[in-house]
Amino acid sequence: MDRYKKWAEREYPVTSRILALIPAGLLIVVLIPYFLIRSGPAIDRALGLPSFQLGLAGLIAGVILIVVGMVYALWSIVSQMTRASGTPLPVMPTQKLLISPPFDQCRNPMTLGTILAYLGISVILGSTSGVILAVLISTLLICYLKFIEEKELEARFGEEYLAYKSRTPFIIPRLPKK
Repeated sequence: MDRYKKWAEREYPVTSRILALIPAGLLIVVLIPYFLIRSGPAIDRALGLPSFQLGLAGLIAGVILIVVGMVYALWSIVSQMTRASGTPLPVMPTQKLLISPPFDQCRNPMTLGTILAYLGISVILGSTSGVILAVLISTLLICYLKFIEEKELEARFGEEYLAYKSRTPFIIPRLPKK
C-alpha cells in the first residue's frame, strides 16, 4: 500500500496522463479484443466446444453490449481525467474521490464497461470459449478491485470512501432515480 500512497501524492499534468493512457488503451481496447476475436473461435474448434451463433439477434445484442460498455468505460475515464486530475492507472490515481456520474451508479463503471464490451464481442462471435475468456478476464479485474484497489481507496480517502462504498453498488449499476 505504501507504493500506492506514494503514487497518489503526486499530481500529473494532463499531457502526462494522456500519454500514460495510450499503452493501457492499446491493451484494453485493441489487444485483448483482438485476442478474443482470434482465440475464441480457434479454441472452440480445438476443444470441440459448441458455438452459439444467434444470427441477427446475437449481432444486435453484442453491439448493444459493446456500445453500453464503451460508454461506461469512456465516461469514467474522462471523469477521472477532467474532474479528479487522475487516470484509471494505479500509478496516476485520481486526486479526489469521484462520486458523481457515472460513479454514483456503481463504484467501478470502467470495469463494468470493459466486461460488457468483452462479452459483446464474444456474443457477436458466438464463441463459448470467448465468453469463458471474458469471464476469466472479468474475474481477474474484480479480484484486483476487491483485494487491492478498495483497500488503497480506504487508506487514501478514509470515511469518505467508506460512506460512498456503503451506499453505492460495486459493479451492477443503480440507475438514477427520476
